[in-house]
Amino acid sequence: MKQVKQRTLLIYILLLLFLAGLVLYSVRYAVLSGRWASFPGNAGAFDDGVPVLGQIVDRNGEILFDAATGSYSDDGTLRRATLHAVGDTAGNISTSALQNFEKQLLNYNPVTGINGGGGRVYLTLDSRLQTAAYEALGGAKGTIGVYNYQTGEILCMVSTPAFDPADPPEIADGDSRYDGVYLNRFLSSAFTPGSVFKVVTAAAALEKLEGVADRTFRCTGSVDIDGDTITCPYVHGTMDFYEAMANSCNCVFAQLAVELGGETMEQYARAAGLLEGHTVSGIATAAGAYAVSNANSEVGWSGVGQYEDLVNPCALMTMMGAIAGRGSAREPYLLEKVTSLGTGLTHATGSAGKMQLWTRDTCDTLAEMLRNNVTETYGQSRFDDLPVCAKSGTAEVGQGKAPHSWFAGFVDSDTLPLAFVALVENGGGGSAVAGSAAAQVLRTAAEIL
Repeated sequence: MKQVKQRTLLIYILLLLFLAGLVLYSVRYAVLSGRWASFPGNAGAFDDGVPVLGQIVDRNGEILFDAATGSYSDDGTLRRATLHAVGDTAGNISTSALQNFEKQLLNYNPVTGINGGGGRVYLTLDSRLQTAAYEALGGAKGTIGVYNYQTGEILCMVSTPAFDPADPPEIADGDSRYDGVYLNRFLSSAFTPGSVFKVVTAAAALEKLEGVADRTFRCTGSVDIDGDTITCPYVHGTMDFYEAMANSCNCVFAQLAVELGGETMEQYARAAGLLEGHTVSGIATAAGAYAVSNANSEVGWSGVGQYEDLVNPCALMTMMGAIAGRGSAREPYLLEKVTSLGTGLTHATGSAGKMQLWTRDTCDTLAEMLRNNVTETYGQSRFDDLPVCAKSGTAEVGQGKAPHSWFAGFVDSDTLPLAFVALVENGGGGSAVAGSAAAQVLRTAAEIL
């Protein structure tokens, strides 16, 4: 009898171990099966690490990459314009769809496995805007991004330099033409922002310095802060707050930053989403930086977007979208939906979350200031009749190099709710260079969207 009990207990133990193993396997299968299926060693889905199932298409269904044939679009300019969004077959672009949306390309389902033909992966991008942005950059290094701040769809994400992924070049070490070519400057880089950062300083001043919008300021071309001279390119004379922004007066915004203090400036940069990295459809973006200094002169320089300030272009674009939304905006996303090539069934990937910014009153005032920049300084004619609100930046980078050229803002319209950013590395003046590139893309957007 004792032996029977021992055998029964052993059976129970073995049964419990079996059930525990089954539960553990089921959990691991549910969590990891997609990763197993998309493992590059899966010969049924990959050839030398490249997916052989599925397609990558733009928002309108234009084929950007067909995995079954390994072929890209027939349009050479479009291939270059979408390099960093689609990827190359050698796997050099870490932010690309080929590297990040493998599971969707395979159309993997935990119940049915890999479905025949794979999935048609729809990106939110518009090929026509991609081409327009690539051409607007004119061979310069930089990036242009455009997104719908009401829905979160990224309509344009171009990074240069680029190459033709259908005919990749042999890139020699030190070849300046391809400097940083594998880097998606829109998602994966952070740059000195220059005067576009004055929007953050203005927001902090509006909320922390009572009556700042009613003040009168005077610029003599330079200001001494604790023995350090902060200069303006012009003597702006007497100005109100709106005019100080339109003139992009370093003297005014440096003194405001000192009055606010480094810790307050850091808090507002963080609240603007400019310091932490984010994700775009699961793809990580670069973090920015703001160093709090005890030296007033360094705080002053930081308030005009210099010192150790760094900003990611995608984050700056999203901040502009939140100002346009008067305090909130959809966070950007890139993956729109996946349609099975075998069954035709569509799986919507869903929109992104919402970003919350400063108060509605603050964003109302900032929108008015940015609109005033266009009408009084940059020129409305370059944007046709679009109600564009924007800020330029000319970011000094030292080492004898030309400054980075920035232009960021939004179209203040419910019929064309677009936020944008344009950056030309070492391009020179912000409005003249990046502003012209942004205007070209926005005019195209008005025609096609």
